[in-house]
Amino acid sequence: MNHTQQVRVTFYGGVGWVTGANFLLENIVGEGEQLTKIMVDCGMFQGGDNATTMNHEAFHYDPATIDVLIITHAHADHIGRVPKLVKDGFRGTIYSTEATYDLARIMLADSLEIINYEAKEKNSDPLYTEQHVRHALDLWKHIPYHNPLTLPGGFVCTLYDAGHILGSAMAKFTYANKQILFTGDVGNSPDPLLRDTEIIDDVDYMVIESVYGDRNHEEREERIAKLKNVIMETIAKHGVLMIPSFALERTQNLLFILNDLIEQGEVPHIPVFLDSPLAIDITNVFRKHTHLFNQNAQERLQHDTDIFSFPGFKETYSVNDSKAIMKASNPKIIISSAGMSHAGRIIHHEKQYLDDRENTILFVGYQAVGTGGRVIQDGAKKITILGKEVRIRARIETISGYSAHKDSEHLVEFVSHSAHRLQQVFVAMGETKSSLFLVQRIRDYLGVKATAPNVDESVVLDMS
Repeated sequence: MNHTQQVRVTFYGGVGWVTGANFLLENIVGEGEQLTKIMVDCGMFQGGDNATTMNHEAFHYDPATIDVLIITHAHADHIGRVPKLVKDGFRGTIYSTEATYDLARIMLADSLEIINYEAKEKNSDPLYTEQHVRHALDLWKHIPYHNPLTLPGGFVCTLYDAGHILGSAMAKFTYANKQILFTGDVGNSPDPLLRDTEIIDDVDYMVIESVYGDRNHEEREERIAKLKNVIMETIAKHGVLMIPSFALERTQNLLFILNDLIEQGEVPHIPVFLDSPLAIDITNVFRKHTHLFNQNAQERLQHDTDIFSFPGFKETYSVNDSKAIMKASNPKIIISSAGMSHAGRIIHHEKQYLDDRENTILFVGYQAVGTGGRVIQDGAKKITILGKEVRIRARIETISGYSAHKDSEHLVEFVSHSAHRLQQVFVAMGETKSSLFLVQRIRDYLGVKATAPNVDESVVLDMS
């Protein structure tokens, strides 16, 4: 077989873990042929005791040999180690959508603050510096959806709308006579704001996420009703509703839905605080890229110029404004990051309000093992926050339907569109049990070969 008809995929991160996405695609060449190494995502490991150590470890390859880095979207577990890649020698070109670039600038600046803080606390060297962030952004170019990008070595990359977060993309690579899709994270369509995940029906190989590979979400109407009920119960109790929310996407979805509920009179006007400078900055990026919204959101913009603001809403950017929230009378809603209650301003509110039965904490996204959010969600009676042991008496609620990830049923449905020609599916970016469950469902329901790769595992794919 001609070497140029084969490619190799190596799974360096995002296997066995939800986070740390890092995949290498390269052609297998003979003497005198051009070797090209394309990386898809370079994310940070999050959650768990070993995450920090894993982030600081040397890459299991030489970053200087990577020609191209494709970024699927701007979540930290897909971009968080890009500046470290640059620090360690990467000098290639980075490609993503424009919205992903705009969000990555904000997300990486925020990550840098956390990294510097942690390094100072531990008296150790930071994972990377501001110089490495700047250098990474200088290497970054943006490309629109559906525009084929010719890359070295015979690869062509085309981005498709993943419907996961603003600007998120699936990367489809054409090489020789076949195609391989790296899904990144695929959206929980229909999304309140974003267009649906595009249907992909013409690939031979697929690397797919599996965050919710073993679970299904509530229906959309059910999750909106549940949010409304939680708010109304908080009002009746004259309590505080805390919503740990990912600053990117989840927060904007919540604001859009609250805007609907409050402006249509389904929920009374009460103080709603967006207590996250990061989320405030990201919401402004959403205001810039409204052309990426779905038809419903586009129609709303025709008569509501700001679909993220409503009576009673206040953005608290400064520390003093954040502290002043405690003086605001109840009932009130506090939306704050981090979404897994492992850092950020939300933990200050949890320290203040978790010990009160009149209050509620509402989780609206995945809580990784080892995070404060997972500890609370799993029913712990107490938790240590900022050095203080806090009893957990507040009501605990979860709405998984607000996840930005497809659930098990819809992941299988997504794969099914290419089932007629798929030769193999590689299930990644999930906890082991979720990945293995999805592997079995793809085999059983679609009759497609599926596996869950291990860290550093390489597979050779026939593209002839």
